[in-house]
Amino acid sequence: MEADSALQLLLSANQLKRVPRTGWVMRGVVDAESVSDHTFGVTFASLVLAQMVDEPLDTVKMLTMALIHDLPEAILGDIKAPAWRHFPEGTKPVVEEQTLRALLTGLAWGDEWQTWWCEFGDRNSLEAMLVRDADRLDLLIQAFVYSETTANRWLEEFWAEADSHSFELEVSRSVFEALCHLRGRSRRAGEVD
Repeated sequence: MEADSALQLLLSANQLKRVPRTGWVMRGVVDAESVSDHTFGVTFASLVLAQMVDEPLDTVKMLTMALIHDLPEAILGDIKAPAWRHFPEGTKPVVEEQTLRALLTGLAWGDEWQTWWCEFGDRNSLEAMLVRDADRLDLLIQAFVYSETTANRWLEEFWAEADSHSFELEVSRSVFEALCHLRGRSRRAGEVD
């Protein structure tokens, strides 16, 4: 029975490979990354940041949070914030939590994963704060990469609200500042050309 539930979860998660990140698509990025691509970026960024943190953390919990943070999108798709604003306030977390619960039904570890997913949303642990920072960093790294490889002027809006106060942890702030420095150098080099 659990094997059937595990297989169903794996098949559902496989959908994330085909769900494009709509924020990029809406801004004209051709061949935009998938939610699965983003999940890899967040997970890898979490792993890197974890190496820079001086406090002990639960690596399994952290990596699980990173891997499942967007899992409900396997069913819901990547619905952008402007669309959610047309739903009653508080709808998004409720719908995503119910969707995740359905995906994890029949799995012995389902409740633990559900708890960790909620913890990620609430940012009430070091692991959750680190993964939230990694999520934000991956978005900005991807915006930087797309801006370097395309002439898309719509990507500037991702930087409008980006500052070091957006991050919970000092290690995340330091990586963000390094990215901003690289972006500044790149922009100045582009002006010279």
